[in-house]
Amino acid sequence: MKRIILTFTVALAMLVVLTSCAKQPTQEMNDSKAAIDAVIADGGDKYASEEVKQMNDALTAALDEVKVQDGKFFKNYDKAKEMLAKVKGDADALKAEIPARKEKAKNDAIAALETAKTAVTDAKTMLGKAPRGKGSKADIEAMRADIAGLEASLAEVQGQIDSEDFFGALDKANGIKDKAAEVSGQITAALEKKAGK
Repeated sequence: MKRIILTFTVALAMLVVLTSCAKQPTQEMNDSKAAIDAVIADGGDKYASEEVKQMNDALTAALDEVKVQDGKFFKNYDKAKEMLAKVKGDADALKAEIPARKEKAKNDAIAALETAKTAVTDAKTMLGKAPRGKGSKADIEAMRADIAGLEASLAEVQGQIDSEDFFGALDKANGIKDKAAEVSGQITAALEKKAGK
């Protein structure tokens, strides 16, 4: 009888030791969250928004796995630790890529600004060649006002680049380029119409 009680006590003690050894991976959870926060602080939400979303989803899945294990009698956090380690590794790798992505966005915005400047200059040059005559004065004044507005917008694009709003600058520069091309197209059409007469 003493032997059965002793065996039962030893088994119970081992069971307590085994279940208490599996502790929540609190450090890994904090490290993974901090790694994602570091990516966002470096501009990850702008330059890698899809990857940041995927990492947040992966972190949520890992935390869900921790909760599942919390509810079990025999806890095993190995899978959750692997998931958290992957999230942290992915976040660290992405953080290293952010400066290059930011530089590319800056270069794209600067190139779009230069293209827009060229388009506005071309439209201004075309305006000087616009046919003058009865009924065209109001059209020419309207185009002159459009070009003046586009020139003012170019300064706004430069301001956006200076404030590191590269995607906004890119969109605005492309809009200016398109509008300038539209003005040039109207002048070209007027010249062709005059030549046809």
